[in-house]
Amino acid sequence: MRVLQCARFGGPEVLNLVHVSEPVAVDGQLLIDVSAAGVNFADTSRIARSYHPAPELPFIPGTEVVGRTTDGRRVLAPIFGGGGFAERAVVEDADAVVVPDGVGDAEALALLVQGLTAWHVLKSCARMRRGETVVVNAAAGGVGSLAVQLAKHFGAGRVIATASTDARRDLALSLGADVAVSSDADGYAERVLDANDGMPVDIVLESIGGRVFSAGLDILANFGRLVTFGNASREGRPPVDPGALADRNTAVMGFWLRPALTVPGTYAEPLTEMFALTAAGVLKPMVHAAYPLEDARRAFEDLLARRTTGKVTLRP
Repeated sequence: MRVLQCARFGGPEVLNLVHVSEPVAVDGQLLIDVSAAGVNFADTSRIARSYHPAPELPFIPGTEVVGRTTDGRRVLAPIFGGGGFAERAVVEDADAVVVPDGVGDAEALALLVQGLTAWHVLKSCARMRRGETVVVNAAAGGVGSLAVQLAKHFGAGRVIATASTDARRDLALSLGADVAVSSDADGYAERVLDANDGMPVDIVLESIGGRVFSAGLDILANFGRLVTFGNASREGRPPVDPGALADRNTAVMGFWLRPALTVPGTYAEPLTEMFALTAAGVLKPMVHAAYPLEDARRAFEDLLARRTTGKVTLRP
């Protein structure tokens, strides 16, 4: 079968299309014909050896797939060890979730990592309540665009989106944000407070890091919560003074999806809920045009250059 293999670390140029033997499923596993595989920024880090733990060479990237089992079921599943950029892949039976007909391949893949992250940062971490004000940073991105929609669905009183360009802010507004402002660190706090009629906010979903992280803490209301789940600025996360948190009873919580999925009820149940919302047209995952497997280098280059909008997928 054809696979995309990484035999040395580096940029998109290290990806090569090769032929290898078909994988074999053992007890508790499923062999699936891959119809689409998701591409994430984490995949670019894995091939660059900047992801922990670093995979052993050579390896087949790709940690999320959708496809058909040998008995005809259409399923979505993660492959945390990689192997998804291939014509066929083996997944754990317990991780396979049936995808309903009303949900496309790319939409399903968008809900696996980005959708579950958006769901958990709102529900499990921030414990969002109806009527609260929610700030979504990077609101036009994969997680942010879904968080905007889910926050409105869960009953947020006001959703304030931040994004880097006018086009991205317009996109966030089209997805249901009540107001959208620039995500630039300079003047961030003032813009967000102005967007909330001068009042502090209840929740900040923070994936930028650095100065934006600090500004997000400064705008929290009494008992406000900031959830950090990314560091797109590469500025790092400044230290947090527990005493300063106590001044306004604020909280900071970190989130990483993989350990969260070990908790009962955190995987199939929210995915099934989001599948139903998508099939009903309530939730609209953003998807980018799919790339054939042989164009994987271009897919990685476009993702790194931020030329994509929505879920990037490869089709074997």
